[in-house]
Amino acid sequence: MNRDLPRTNEKAETDSKKNDFFHSLTSQIGSVGKIEIARDSVSEPVIRSWCDAMSESNPLYINQNFAKDSKYKGIIAPPAMLQVWTMSGLHLGNQFQRNSEDSPSAEVYQLLDDAGFTGVVATNAAYHYDEMIKPGDLISGSQKLLDVSVEKTTAIGVGHFVTTETTYSNSHGKQVGSMEFRVLKFRPGTGRKNQQKSARPKPASNNSTDWFWDACNNKELRIQSCDECGNLQHPPAVRCLLCGSVSLDSVAATGKGNLHSWAIAHYPQVPAFNYPLIVGLVELEEGIRLVSNITDIDPEELEIDMPLEVHWLDVNNEFTLHQFRPKENERQKLESRNDKIDKDRDQSSVSDTNESEAQNVEKQVSKLDPAKVQIGDELPISPVEITTLLIVSTALATRDYQDVHHDPKAAQSKGMPDIFMNILTSTGIVSRWINDWAGPAIEWSSIDLKLGTPNHPDDTMTLSGSVTEKTENGDQISLNISFLGKNDRGVHVSGNAEVLLLKNSKEKE
Repeated sequence: MNRDLPRTNEKAETDSKKNDFFHSLTSQIGSVGKIEIARDSVSEPVIRSWCDAMSESNPLYINQNFAKDSKYKGIIAPPAMLQVWTMSGLHLGNQFQRNSEDSPSAEVYQLLDDAGFTGVVATNAAYHYDEMIKPGDLISGSQKLLDVSVEKTTAIGVGHFVTTETTYSNSHGKQVGSMEFRVLKFRPGTGRKNQQKSARPKPASNNSTDWFWDACNNKELRIQSCDECGNLQHPPAVRCLLCGSVSLDSVAATGKGNLHSWAIAHYPQVPAFNYPLIVGLVELEEGIRLVSNITDIDPEELEIDMPLEVHWLDVNNEFTLHQFRPKENERQKLESRNDKIDKDRDQSSVSDTNESEAQNVEKQVSKLDPAKVQIGDELPISPVEITTLLIVSTALATRDYQDVHHDPKAAQSKGMPDIFMNILTSTGIVSRWINDWAGPAIEWSSIDLKLGTPNHPDDTMTLSGSVTEKTENGDQISLNISFLGKNDRGVHVSGNAEVLLLKNSKEKE
């Protein structure tokens, strides 16, 4: 008799249910929803609010005097706002639901919600821009369901990727752009990121080092000493490394020293540690050097010979580890220096605010010389501080009222540690950064981006990129720009953008 038969039957039944479920998910692939018309026409106040939230200063979007002298003869909407105009808006007390006639993805999302895949994150977006959108345009969109993936196991949870394509038109019926969009619908609590953070590993210990770690548990830093010659040494050994004596003892160290050198660990990331992880070589006042983590300081503030002092990390009330940080007076110096930098920045900001509008426009106009742009040219590295205000304000500016972008409890209930930046903001920030580099002379053709590690409050995302292709066609130059945005945990956004530039645009400015 086959005892495994019931188990085999259960598996077959489970597989059959999964197949039926997947068939129901994919039954709408290829279907097109009805045309959805935006509730409101494109307007300058909405454009300006978006620009304010994204720190976008392109005068084509916000300066009527500048824009009217351009080829557009007036204000245009940032291309990165393409998706914004047909967003559903805020529906307090009742989550807005599209039906399958409006949007073929709506039925898929409902099936996934009912099956427990209630978490959602956008993962990819590819925008193509055909026509600039202007105030007064009434934008409409029509969505097509392109694909639903089989069940996937990802870092944030088990789920299905859903891919759609939306084409956008203005009130004259002219297509202004298109968007291919992919989201992951996942089961909260099923991903690796939901696993509890591991405790710091306990240091390896033996008969020669037990006394050192016992002293650390008592928050005392001790150094091995030789009874015969007085030599001090670290790490502990079974004999004196100077005279060979096995008669060894220890002395208490002051816990003060200087930073001799350091390394910053970024990858691979061990869950028990916070990154970037500063590993320093500390030269104690006693002349001995030991390796320890350096804390309470930003990596860019580290300096050779910086005065340090020991402090202690208690790990789950089981053991204690030594760490070092800048001495109190050194921390005060750093705080004073940072305060001065902030004050100078504030004064500079006030000074900039007092400049005339003409001067501001002059600063915003690109000095990029199309003839001199070469493949391999790097865009300026740009750090972006991710704050709660930035995440919430940009979500509102993009008309994205999903609770995971403003409500920490809602985000946590769906498998995230905190609120996180939406993909429309990632698109807007990357676009603004490229605009800052190239200026208003460029014309956007497309941007294709992929999201990875989420941006949460207190993150810093650093943008970098370079020109990877340059194609000349008559008076136009096409530039392909590859970009990357990384935070401390990994890559948040990566992708490519294509912009067009007139060969004589610099002279026309």
